Amino acid sequence: MSQYDSSTGGDSYEPVEHKAPAVANREEKAVARAKLLFFFVLLLAVSGAATATYITMENEERTDFQAAFAGLGSEVSTVAGQKVDQVFTAMDAFSAFISSEAEDSNASWPFVTVRHFSVKAERIAEIVDLENPIFVFCPVVNEEDREGWGSFVSESAPVWYQESLDNEGNKHTVEELMNMTLPFVYTYGSDENYTFTGIEEIDRPGPLLVNWQMFPIQSALQNGAMLPGFDAELFPEIADQLQITRSTLRHSISFTQLFDESGGIIVDSQIMQPIIEAGKLVAVILLKLPWLEFFQNLHIDGLSDTIAVLRSSCNIGFGAFYDVGSELSYLIDSSGAVFLGQLDAHNRKYDNLVVSQVLVDIDLGLAEVPEGVCVPTLTLDLYPTKELEASFQTSKPTLYTVVVVAIFAFTSFVFLLYDYFVGRRQRKFMARIMRQDQIVSNVFPAAIRDRLYETEPKGSKEEDLLDPLGGGGGAGGAPLADLFLETTVVFADIAGFTAWSSAREPAQVFVLLEAIYGEFDKRAYRHNVFKVETVGDCYVAVAGLPEPDKDHAMAVCRFARDCVMTMKETTMKLEVALGPDTSELELRVGIHSGQVTAGVLRGERSRFQLFGDTMNTAARMESTSARSRIQVSQATANLLVASGFSNWISPRTNKILVEGKGEMQTYWLKTKAAKGSKSLPTLAQKAELTDNSDVSSVVQAEGDFDLDDTRTMTKTERLVEWNVEVLSPLLQQIIASRGGDAVAIDLSLQEKEATIGRGETVLEEFVPIIPLKRFDAAELSKRLSATSIDIGEKAKTQLRNYLSNVASMYRDNPFHNFEHASHVTASVKKLLTRIVNVDAGNGLSTPSDVIDLADMAGHSYGITSDPLTQFSVVFSAIIHDLDHPGVPNAQLVKENTRSAQIFKKS
Repeated sequence: MSQYDSSTGGDSYEPVEHKAPAVANREEKAVARAKLLFFFVLLLAVSGAATATYITMENEERTDFQAAFAGLGSEVSTVAGQKVDQVFTAMDAFSAFISSEAEDSNASWPFVTVRHFSVKAERIAEIVDLENPIFVFCPVVNEEDREGWGSFVSESAPVWYQESLDNEGNKHTVEELMNMTLPFVYTYGSDENYTFTGIEEIDRPGPLLVNWQMFPIQSALQNGAMLPGFDAELFPEIADQLQITRSTLRHSISFTQLFDESGGIIVDSQIMQPIIEAGKLVAVILLKLPWLEFFQNLHIDGLSDTIAVLRSSCNIGFGAFYDVGSELSYLIDSSGAVFLGQLDAHNRKYDNLVVSQVLVDIDLGLAEVPEGVCVPTLTLDLYPTKELEASFQTSKPTLYTVVVVAIFAFTSFVFLLYDYFVGRRQRKFMARIMRQDQIVSNVFPAAIRDRLYETEPKGSKEEDLLDPLGGGGGAGGAPLADLFLETTVVFADIAGFTAWSSAREPAQVFVLLEAIYGEFDKRAYRHNVFKVETVGDCYVAVAGLPEPDKDHAMAVCRFARDCVMTMKETTMKLEVALGPDTSELELRVGIHSGQVTAGVLRGERSRFQLFGDTMNTAARMESTSARSRIQVSQATANLLVASGFSNWISPRTNKILVEGKGEMQTYWLKTKAAKGSKSLPTLAQKAELTDNSDVSSVVQAEGDFDLDDTRTMTKTERLVEWNVEVLSPLLQQIIASRGGDAVAIDLSLQEKEATIGRGETVLEEFVPIIPLKRFDAAELSKRLSATSIDIGEKAKTQLRNYLSNVASMYRDNPFHNFEHASHVTASVKKLLTRIVNVDAGNGLSTPSDVIDLADMAGHSYGITSDPLTQFSVVFSAIIHDLDHPGVPNAQLVKENTRSAQIFKKS
């Protein structure tokens, strides 16, 4: 809020301290009580927590470790068992799919190729959560099928090679792979030291298990040849598995050993899944199951420092070279797993905490197992480590003391932190209440505001500052309304506003209203007049409420007279910025005195309102008043006379007819005479003084002369200044489009100018089509930054001088004068803005933005692509009626004037 300082005689305001409402004080006390309650509860909580911790710590510490590991071990073993079951289920489904596909394609075994084998194997790997598996599809090739195997490989291999290369993005080509593919079943030759000696064609009798399709295809490259066609039974573990699978027609599992690049041993399992047709084994699917990856992908939260021992009922490996034991140990946690070696690496002190789970049990009877073959049963044993146990160990006495001290320290810190946040919240809350109170004070009188704060919503125990009326617009409780017997209401309407605003942009309309109403608000505060509302361009105010004022009529009359004078001054100041006719806007005022009913009409967007005949009569006083005049009713005039101010009014000559009241005698309130001002040089004179001299020196010489002092300008000078402000931005854009440099004169243009006037008539020189500039995105970028370019005060002075000369060449004819030309200029300027507002676009951040702007420029025929064209269009509007005599062309032809002779009919 602010207070008017009458001692200065101007619109000076001093800030007034805005006191907090009573509700804010009550809220502050409530927060203080909440602090005390919180501190008491906190002390109880800390004491209880310390006591409970002391009692339960000894028992929990002994059991936490065992219970935690038992839970984790059970979860790990369950997840591992489910993953293994999932692998066997997926392999069983894969074999069923291949068998079904072979049947659907009418292919005969072993000449079967699985379409998109790479894609399907990759999908199976995703299902079982394996990142680096190896799938091998191995058909059983009987002795009589060996002759056809070569041609089958030659025809089918390129197809699945290409499918695999496309799916896996391998760098090899089909031609390269086919060059390494052998058209017969082969094996590797080796000596007694298992050294590779070469590739040999198989000549032993009987059916052979032959590698055919593999995933990934890179795994099929071995020793310079493709594994398709390789005798899989070369490996002893596969040979043993094949014996079990042939005998039982069931899946089997074995271990394989490989060496990594550093010479370390990698132990994986190999699962063999049979494909059976007519009760016979026709093919198998081999899957390499990497156990390290298996344990790394368990994804169990909270798993930490656990030893996993994988035990096999058979030795891992085959032959003297591979036979190295039956246990594999891994250290696993939630982040992954580490292979510890082919041994039992757990600490024997934790034998009693072991959690066991059988992962694989083929469950074959003794009669089903071929002689000399071991069918492995895999068991997973889980043990804790010292590190895991250490994570549960504590020093009880020391820890108890530290915990108790920490609790008290923490509680103290929490309380201080709580107090800080509560204090900050309280300050924010208080600031919000103060802002809300200021908003409510601007809408409602102080007395009504206080009553709103004291109103308690029905059924509520607390006040809601955001809904002081209660119930979100409901009508509960007694109405907030009063009858005021002695008031004076004023209606002030802006005459000519509707027509003026229709030719202006929305922003300009609000600039005018905010400027005018802002001045009215200052004067209302000065005269103790309460602003009720603004309805469109009508300003409504009242005196005599909510605080009674015996001089309410005089206060409103003084306020109205100030508003009329302020209206004239404000519109003259704004004409330069808002264009012609702004200074022609005037105020039409009506005043009436009487009783009104005032209060808050509760509901959505509630506000303080006035009702009664006094409001209607005041509105009629305004509507029947005149421009720049203040009409008062008989009731108001009587109050002025009774107060000794009869010289303020003069009776209106004729009575007015008021709807619903008949004829009424009204009065004119005399307004103050405009203050005189000293004569200042005109804009044209000032332009002549500064045309060939430095602007700053002239301004300094003239002293108090100010080109922006519109109060001393004539109407023509204000129109000239407005046209200067219209053309200056266009000149900035022209300079920006030229890169800010002077442009050399086009000699060809001079030649064209020399031809002007050579035609017999003006119409012969008329050019029906003018080529306009094409859209240029780079130039547009320059134009968008044109506001930073200063054309200079000297250029503005020259432009002002030129426009002053143009204005002096206009004759004072209706519709053909300089004011009319300025109106046309305003319309042209608005039209150019409406055609396409390039400056309001989204910028040129993307190619699509440039395309859109180019498209818009095309629709406007290029007018907005060239600032010089825009300048020409606006300038044409300024000079279009230059030196117009005000006589129709037909009359000029009859009189055979000089103009008619020049523009003769052709």
